[in-house]
Amino acid sequence: METNNTIAVFDSKQIRRHYDEKEEVWYFSVVDIVEALTESSNPRDYWFKMKRRVKTEDGFELSTICRQFKLKATDGKMRSTDVSDVKGVFRIIQSIPSPKAEPFKQWLAKVGYERLQEIQDPSLSMDRARENWQNIGRSEKWIQQRMTGQETRNKLTDYWKESGVTKNDEFAMLTNIIHQEWAGLSVKKHKELKGLKSQNLRDHMNEAELLFTALAELSTRQIAEAEMAKGIIENAKAGKKGGSIAKNARKELEDQTGKNVVTGENFLPPKKDTKKLK
Repeated sequence: METNNTIAVFDSKQIRRHYDEKEEVWYFSVVDIVEALTESSNPRDYWFKMKRRVKTEDGFELSTICRQFKLKATDGKMRSTDVSDVKGVFRIIQSIPSPKAEPFKQWLAKVGYERLQEIQDPSLSMDRARENWQNIGRSEKWIQQRMTGQETRNKLTDYWKESGVTKNDEFAMLTNIIHQEWAGLSVKKHKELKGLKSQNLRDHMNEAELLFTALAELSTRQIAEAEMAKGIIENAKAGKKGGSIAKNARKELEDQTGKNVVTGENFLPPKKDTKKLK
């Protein structure tokens, strides 16, 4: 689970979500839920057809229990996405024939309760992130590196906010500049290399990739602070410098070991063999 609470995990599937602070309500991505419960290769199409089927059979418009929020898509951009609160999600999954429906309901109720706890004690979100990574088989060494890297990332984004960078697309652009510089490929290309779609790239990085990402972001923040960078342009320059420091370190390590730091390695579950036995 992301420490910024924008991602939750059910049965190894990532569910994007948004917490409305004013309403104190969780909203969950409907297409992510559809994918988790049906394992459809095209959850958007499944959701579209499902809305038509329910309207025809029951005369009920599922769209009336949905809202749209901009959530981060697989390409890193913020895109309008159908979301629904817990009550709406319960209604939606009634129309999804899946043995996972009941476990999902229980998980959904647990998520809402955990959010109330985290508001009172924010450290609990980190504890739950650790527990989630343990449950899906990450080593303690990897978990510690992932959490350390997240703290480094949070400090950088805090600086960006204080220096006048406020838009989500600006955050994404700066992140990509740093990543392109140190890794030699964009965030999108790195995800493609690992065979990822909606999954979080950092959750599928190996130890070295996490370390160099953290080095690039730490260097970027310290350079930005030293130069008192303001706005998107100055922070972009700092990002390129910070990424370059990590790039030089990466190349030196690769020269010494003969191994690439950036790889296609991931933590995705093995694909099911769909071939019929003869």
